[in-house]
Amino acid sequence: MQLPHPIPYQGSKRKLAPVIGSYIPLSDTFYEPFCGSGAMTIYAAHKGLAERFILADSLEPIVRLQQSIVERPDETADVYQTIWAGQKPENFGYFNEVRARYNDDRNPVDLLYLICRCVKNAIRFNKVGNFTQSHDKRRLGMRPEKMRAAIHGVSHLLKGKVEFRVGDWLETTTDARPTDFLYMDPPYLGTSVGPDKRYHQQMTQEPLIEGLASLNERSVPFALSYDGMTGDKEYGPPLPDHLKMTRLLLHAGMSSQATLSGRKEETVESLYMSEGLAQPVDEVIRGPQQIALAI
Repeated sequence: MQLPHPIPYQGSKRKLAPVIGSYIPLSDTFYEPFCGSGAMTIYAAHKGLAERFILADSLEPIVRLQQSIVERPDETADVYQTIWAGQKPENFGYFNEVRARYNDDRNPVDLLYLICRCVKNAIRFNKVGNFTQSHDKRRLGMRPEKMRAAIHGVSHLLKGKVEFRVGDWLETTTDARPTDFLYMDPPYLGTSVGPDKRYHQQMTQEPLIEGLASLNERSVPFALSYDGMTGDKEYGPPLPDHLKMTRLLLHAGMSSQATLSGRKEETVESLYMSEGLAQPVDEVIRGPQQIALAI
C-alpha cells in the first residue's frame, strides 16, 4: 500500500519508513518533535504502532499545516486547489507573490504550495524566518486532485488520535514516559553550522547530546536520524558512546547531486537507537531482507 504524503519535504523519511519502523516498538504515545512532513507518524499510524500521536515542531506554520490537514481536510484541499490554479503561464512571478504573502502572514496552505513548487522540495529560510527558496521552472507542484486524496488519507489515519504542539523539542516532549516512543529527525549538523544554513532554527550537537542524555535518564526509548554520508563526504561525526545508542547505517538511495555531476555515489543515513532496541550490524542495511539480521 502506498501511504499518503501531502507534504513532499526534501529529506522526508517516507522511503525509509518501513526500515526505520521495523525497529520501533509498540508504545502508548508516538512523538515526532521535528515533524516536517510527518512521514514516520503516518507510517506508525498505518501500522498501529501507538494509540496516540504527537506532532510537533519549532516551525509553527508546519505544525498548523499538519493540523489543518488532519482536522480540516476539505477546507485545506480547497484552499490549495485555489492557490495552485492561480498559476498562469503569463504570470511568471506568481510563485514569488505567494512567497511574499506567506512571509507576511505565515499562512500554512501557502507554505504547502511553496514546498510543492520550490526547487527539489528543499525549503530554505533566512535569519528572520522568511521562506527564500525559488520555484522549480520544470513543474507546477502536486496536482490538486492528488493533493486532495493525500490530505484525506492522512486525515483518515490521524484524526482524533493526534495532538499538535509548537516549540523546542525538549519542551514538546517533557511529558514523554518509558511507555512512549520518540522518533527524531533534526537538521543535520552540516545544515546547521557553516555557510549552508537551511532551516529557520539550527541544531548544534551540544544541546542535542544533552537532550538525549535526559531521555536516557528518564528511560524514554527513542530513535534518531541524524548524520550520514554521500560517497566519501560525511555529515558530522558520530554521536558519543556515553549515550549508549546503537548506530545503524541505512541505504538511502543514490545521490542525485552526484549523478548530475557524472558520479555514482550512494547516500547512507545513520539511525541511532536508544539502548536495548537494536543490535549493531557491520554492513549498510539496504532493505527488508537485512532487517532480521539487526533485530
